[in-house]
Amino acid sequence: MYTTQLDNGTLNNYAVEPKMTYAEYPAVYEQRRYIVQGAIAALFVTATVLISFAVS
Repeated sequence: MYTTQLDNGTLNNYAVEPKMTYAEYPAVYEQRRYIVQGAIAALFVTATVLISFAVS
């Protein structure tokens, strides 16, 4: 931790910042997996909404 002290005795603690890395564009198989996950999520939300309408 990086600590500084002001003239009045107040201590300021700063966290150590990690090294910055850049994101890479997803590969084709990852893109397909995201599409499948999105479709499953959309079906789940749609089913939940339809069930809630049917129950009420």
